[in-house]
Amino acid sequence: MISSYRSIVSPKTLAKFGAAFALAAAILYGFIPESGYGEQNRILLTGSSTIAPLAAELARAYEKAHPGTRIDVETGGSSRGISDIRRGLADIGMVSRALKPTESDLVSHLVARDGVALIIHKTNPVDGLTSDQTSALYTRKIANWSALGGPDQKVVLVHKAQGRSTLEIFLKYFGLSDDDIRPDVVIGDNEQGIKTVAANPSAIGYVSIGTAETAIEHGASIKLLHLDGIAASTALVADGRFPMTRALNFVTKDTSSPKAADFIAFAQSDSADALIRSLAFVPPKR
Repeated sequence: MISSYRSIVSPKTLAKFGAAFALAAAILYGFIPESGYGEQNRILLTGSSTIAPLAAELARAYEKAHPGTRIDVETGGSSRGISDIRRGLADIGMVSRALKPTESDLVSHLVARDGVALIIHKTNPVDGLTSDQTSALYTRKIANWSALGGPDQKVVLVHKAQGRSTLEIFLKYFGLSDDDIRPDVVIGDNEQGIKTVAANPSAIGYVSIGTAETAIEHGASIKLLHLDGIAASTALVADGRFPMTRALNFVTKDTSSPKAADFIAFAQSDSADALIRSLAFVPPKR
């Protein structure tokens, strides 16, 4: 079967009241389970939009080797992945950061590594920023690109929404709080950030390096900025030189289901490395 990859439930589906009533009746009389989660041959992953494309590719490869298994991947941010696992709404959470001390009830399974980097429009002549310059931009102490060798244009700040691990990584690295930042645009996933910056020559944002590299390969009008003189690239994430990096984890409860455990074992095996690299992420050392 073919895995699905979605970010929200389709409004059209929710609008089909007749189907909904039929489904409710079936649930009431015990004909089918209340949701796909928990079905014997189905695995549901929810959470990080950074990990989702990789999870979807891993799912396709796993399904091919395990006929009859269906794996669904849904986004919503790392916070959703944590919440859904705790509430028993998913088999595996996708979390693009290390677990916090307050999340010690969960277990992380490292799948890949990634970096977080600043992006601007490819026509902007600025090639890199220091950490101090980045902080000054995001706190409005620098408001025009001309102060950084760029065009005489007001800086358009693109910022991540709450619940996104990329936001947490960014704030922690630069020693900022969300209250310090007054963005022009607030976005959810990496793809939204890339599209926003690609459409505005004055914009700056921050996204997954792997996702940005893949977008640039497909013609996106953005470029990755050096940070403190270090190029933002998957290669420098791999060798440890790029400073703003993070773990891409699958997350479960202490005891995961056999089906989830088997898929995680596949995702952590050498056979997954080529898929991980194909999406510009870094396989962990095994």
